[in-house]
Amino acid sequence: MVYGISTVFSRLFNFILTPIYTSVYKKGVYGIFTNMYANASLINAILAFGMESTYFRYLNKFEDKKQEVYNNSFICIAFVSSLFLITGLVFSNGIATYLAAKAAEIPDYKQYVSFFLWILFVDAICVIPFAKLRADGRPMKYSVVKFLNIGCFVGFNLLFIFVLPAIIKHNWIGASWLQTWYRHQWIGYVFVANLIASLVTLVALIPEFLKLQLKFDKALFSNMFSYSWPILIANLSFIVNENLDKIVLKDLLPANIANEEVGIYGAVCKLAIFLSIFITAFRLGAEPFFFSHAKNSNAKQTYATILQYFVIALTVLFVALIANIEVLKFFIRTEEYWVGLPAVPYLLMGYVFLGIYMNLSIWYRLSDQTRYGLYISVIGAIITIVLNFVLIPRFSYMGSAWVSMAAYATMTIISYILGQKYYPIPYNLKKILAYIIVSTVIVFSSFFIFNRNIYIGNAMLIAFIAGIAYFEKKDLMKILKR
Repeated sequence: MVYGISTVFSRLFNFILTPIYTSVYKKGVYGIFTNMYANASLINAILAFGMESTYFRYLNKFEDKKQEVYNNSFICIAFVSSLFLITGLVFSNGIATYLAAKAAEIPDYKQYVSFFLWILFVDAICVIPFAKLRADGRPMKYSVVKFLNIGCFVGFNLLFIFVLPAIIKHNWIGASWLQTWYRHQWIGYVFVANLIASLVTLVALIPEFLKLQLKFDKALFSNMFSYSWPILIANLSFIVNENLDKIVLKDLLPANIANEEVGIYGAVCKLAIFLSIFITAFRLGAEPFFFSHAKNSNAKQTYATILQYFVIALTVLFVALIANIEVLKFFIRTEEYWVGLPAVPYLLMGYVFLGIYMNLSIWYRLSDQTRYGLYISVIGAIITIVLNFVLIPRFSYMGSAWVSMAAYATMTIISYILGQKYYPIPYNLKKILAYIIVSTVIVFSSFFIFNRNIYIGNAMLIAFIAGIAYFEKKDLMKILKR
C-alpha cells in the first residue's frame, strides 16, 4: 500500500505538470521534451544493467552473502555509468548535432545533452540503494525519498516557468540580474529541474551509500552477470517497445510536422499514465514478494490468484479511464493536442497486456531461465521496430499506438505458453480472458460507437463492476471473512 501511495502520488504530481507544459510550450517544443525523455529511457535501461532484479534474486539465493550481493550490484552499475558519463561528455557536441533538426538548435541541444548525461548517471547509481530499501522492508524511507525527488522536480519547474518570469515582469528584487540570463519559455529549464531533483535524491540516499563496501566478489559476480545480462536485453527491448515510437516519429515524418506530431503523441500518452502508475506501483511491491514467496508450498496457487485479481483491477481502470476521457482530456489544456485522443484506447490496451506480461514473467525469473525473457523481449522489439517503420510514415502516431498494443499482446501470449511449459502456474485462463474481452468491447464501444459519452461510458463501467462482483462473490466473501 505504501509503495503504491508513494508511486501514485509522485507520478500524479508529475502528471500535474502536463497541462502546464502543454499551455506554456508549443507542440514543436513539447516534441523536443518528449524526444529527449524517450532517448533517456532507452539509455537508463542500459545503465541499470538488469542489476535490480538480479539483486533481489541473489539476496534470496545467497542469504549468507547479502553484503557481497549489494557491493557487486552497485559496483557494476557505477562502472558502466561512469564509462557512459565520460564518453558522453567527450562526444556531446556530436550527439547534439545528430539530435538537432537545424544548425541553430545545436547550442541548445548541447546543453540538453549535458543535463541528461548527469541526470542519467546520478539516477543509475541510485538504483541499487533504492532496491536495498525495498529489500530491507523500508517502504516509508523509500516513499519519503521519492516524494522529495518529485517535490523538487515540480517545485523547480514552477520556479522556472512562473516565479522567475513574474519577478522579471513586476521588476521585483533580483529582476535585473535574472534578465541577464533567464530565457523565456526555454524547455531546458525542465531538464535543469530534473537534474536538481536527482542530486537531492542522491544526497538523501547517502546513508545507503555509506553501507557499501568496495569489495568485489569475482565468483559471485560471474553468476550474477549470467543472470543479469538477459534481463538487461529484456529491459532494453521493453524500453524499445515503450519509447522507440517517440524517437523515430521525428525521423520518419516530414520535417515540417515532425516535432508537432511528436508533441501531440507525447501529450496524449500522458493520459495513459494512470494505468502505468498502477502497474509500476504493483511491481514495486510484488517483485520482492514473488522472490521471497517462491519457497512456499502454495506459491504457484498464490501467483495465480494474484494475477486474476490484478487483471480485475487493471480492466476496471481501463474501462474507467475511457469512460471519463472527456474529463481527463482537460489535463491537456490546449485543444490543439486533443486531435491525438483516438490513440489513447490502443495505448491503454497495450498497458493492459504489459501489466499481465509483468506478472507472467515471474516464471523465468524464479526458474533462473532469464534467457527466455530475452527471447520474448527481442521478439517484441523486432515487432516494434519493423511495424513502426512500416506504419508511422502512413498513419503517424496512430500507427505507433497500434504497434505498442500488438507488441505487448504478442509478448504476453508467448510468455504464457512458455511459462506453462517450463514453470506451470494454474492461472484461471477462462476468467482472465473473459474480463479482458468484455472490458475491451466496452472501451471501444464507449469511445468509437457512443462517441465518448460520459454517461453511457460510466453506466457500462458500473455494469462491468457489478458483473465482476457477481462472479467473484465467493472468493470476495472468503477474503472479507479473513
